Amino acid sequence: MEIFKADLFGFCFGVRRAVDIVEEKLEEREEVDTLGPIVHNPNVVEDLSAKGAEVVNSLDSVNTDSVIITAHGAGREIHEEIEAKGLNLIDTTCPIVKKAQETAEDLVQQGYQVVIYGENDHTEVRNILGWLDGKGVAILDPDEKVPIPEGRVALLSQTTKGKKYFFDFAAEFLEAHRDELEDVKIVDTTCGETRRRYEAAERLAKQVDLILVVGGKNSANTRKLAEVAANTGIETHHIKDESEIKLDWVEGVETVGITAGASTPQSAVSSVEDTLKELDRP
Repeated sequence: MEIFKADLFGFCFGVRRAVDIVEEKLEEREEVDTLGPIVHNPNVVEDLSAKGAEVVNSLDSVNTDSVIITAHGAGREIHEEIEAKGLNLIDTTCPIVKKAQETAEDLVQQGYQVVIYGENDHTEVRNILGWLDGKGVAILDPDEKVPIPEGRVALLSQTTKGKKYFFDFAAEFLEAHRDELEDVKIVDTTCGETRRRYEAAERLAKQVDLILVVGGKNSANTRKLAEVAANTGIETHHIKDESEIKLDWVEGVETVGITAGASTPQSAVSSVEDTLKELDRP
C-alpha cells in the first residue's frame, strides 16, 4: 500500500494561533477556562484540558479570573457579560472570523438585513449573529423566506464554506428573491485557507483509490472537506482518529490518501499513517 498526504492539511492559521495563546497562558501557570471547546477537535481539547485549560459551557461556571473566547468568537452579550463579571478576557477569535463579525455589524448599521450562508447552529455563525441585534439570519436553502426590509440585503458566508458554494448560493438567492430586492451587497467572507484545503483534497483524489479525512465529527470544515473529497468519486471516510479505521476499507487497496481538517493536529495524522502502515504489514 502506498500512502499519500494532501499537500495542505491540518491546523490553519486561526486554529494554530488560538492553541498557541492557550498554551502560552498555561506555560505562565495562569489558570484559564475556555468558553466552549477552543477548537472543534476532541483530541486537542483533551490535551489542553490535561494541561489545565478547562472547558465551561457558561460564564456562571467559570472558576478562574480569566476566560478564553474560542477561535469561533463570541457575540456582543458574551463580551458585555465578561466585562460585567470583572473577568480577564483572553480573545482567541480567528482574525478571519473577527473580520466577518465586523463586516456583518457594519452592514447592519448601514441598514442592510444580513443573510449568512451557513449553519444557524454552528458556533461561529451564532456568534456573528450575536453582533447584529436581530437583523441577521443564517440559511443554507437559498429559497428560504427571509425578512428583507426595504429590499436591502447583504449576503455573507460562514467562513468555512467554500467560495464556489457561497457564490452559487448567492446566485440562487438573488433569483429566488428577485421581486423583493432593491439593494444587494455580496461580501465574500469565506476563508482562503479553508478553500485551499478543499482544492488540495481534490488534487489528492487524483492520486489515490481511498481517502481518509481526519478530524472531529463536530468540525464543520472537516465535514465539508470529507464531502469535497467524496464528490470526486473516490471512496472517502471521515474518521476522528486511527481507532476508527476499518480493515475492510484498506484490504486490496493500493493507494490511500490522508487529509485533515483545519482543527486537526499533525499528531493525529501521523497516528493514522502509522496505523495504515501497520495494517499493510504481511
